[in-house]
Amino acid sequence: MEKLSLAQKALDQGKGILRLAPNWVPRSFCVPGRRIKLHPDDYYVLGGVRGGIDERWFSSTTPAKNGPLTGEFEGLSFVMVGESGKEERLLLRDAVDELKGALIGERLWKAYGGWPMYSKFFDNMGPLPHHIHHNDEKAALIGQQGKPEAYYFPPQLNNHGGDFPYTFFGIAPGTTKEQIRECLVNFTKGDNKITNYSQAFRLEPGTGWDVPPGMLHAPGSLCTYEPQKASDVFAMYQSLVNEAIIPEELLWQGVPEDKKGDFDALMDIIDWELNTNPNILETRFMAPKPVRPAAEMTGYTENWVCYRSDAFSAKELTVHPGATVTIKDSAAYGMIMMQGHGKMGAWEVETPALIRYGQLTYDEFFVSEQAAREGVKIVNTSSTDPIVMLKHFGPGNPDLVL
Repeated sequence: MEKLSLAQKALDQGKGILRLAPNWVPRSFCVPGRRIKLHPDDYYVLGGVRGGIDERWFSSTTPAKNGPLTGEFEGLSFVMVGESGKEERLLLRDAVDELKGALIGERLWKAYGGWPMYSKFFDNMGPLPHHIHHNDEKAALIGQQGKPEAYYFPPQLNNHGGDFPYTFFGIAPGTTKEQIRECLVNFTKGDNKITNYSQAFRLEPGTGWDVPPGMLHAPGSLCTYEPQKASDVFAMYQSLVNEAIIPEELLWQGVPEDKKGDFDALMDIIDWELNTNPNILETRFMAPKPVRPAAEMTGYTENWVCYRSDAFSAKELTVHPGATVTIKDSAAYGMIMMQGHGKMGAWEVETPALIRYGQLTYDEFFVSEQAAREGVKIVNTSSTDPIVMLKHFGPGNPDLVL
């Protein structure tokens, strides 16, 4: 009952809106791009062996898969309860387990028995290796779930493009399976040159891309907002990127123990038709789309920014300076402030410029389905600065009709 009462207290305190703590995640194979507002002294606060912090996860009930040194709660979001300076905390995962449909809605609770997505900021100085996320069938072989994901490049976090603001997607039409298999066989021989058989697209702030499971991709160096299914499954298929060698263990971590060394098992994870589609730009690119006609949006502008996947969706909401609006949604969602300050429901909201590791903020929240349906009142107290927030939803969003 203690956890239940704390979860209920959190729901009551925010009148259906939970306040979340910043959730920082390191990656040993990454170099931080330093655009996610973490203090410069804190990007390597967990020690050099853990790598730099180049991710912040949102509304996450999904633990990070970062090897044997992974922290007990790494990747998991915490709900903050109580007055400032005297807060108690509980895992969002536990709050969902206890409040069930009262938090995430009966539709999602009955279908998934939990919150089935999370989002993140991914902030790397250079490109990532060409890698792949499994579909549900292949992920089940290693006890995980498949992982579709999507990208949106917030203008507020992209004051510079990093070392390589281009992303490789898929496999160039005309490439043979034998050529890709040979690249995998050559993984331990230096540069396996797998991106020779791909095509790169320049990344543009204010736009995004859809990345289904089974699709090879080498994310570029823009700071990225990434809604995705609640999974951290992946395997690296490129052996050298930005002059850094990728450990062989990251190639084989996506297959069962008895399949390690079996290159055909790696090939089976690739959705060949998806990867060799000649119309990747047409089918995977996402420009923002208004949620309704502009004439119906007084005091605010709201766009779909991730809308091609059935596993999640995301919106960008802008509340104009001095405006007060009430925004209704048909589903629960997590949100992160990108710009401005004001009030959202019972909470003061703000966009910090710099955050210390372990510091609490008022920039991230989780909105229950009931509160979303009733409408969230947002007050922009600035006469000059818009409030901008990103909102991430679970699967089957009833409002997603394009």
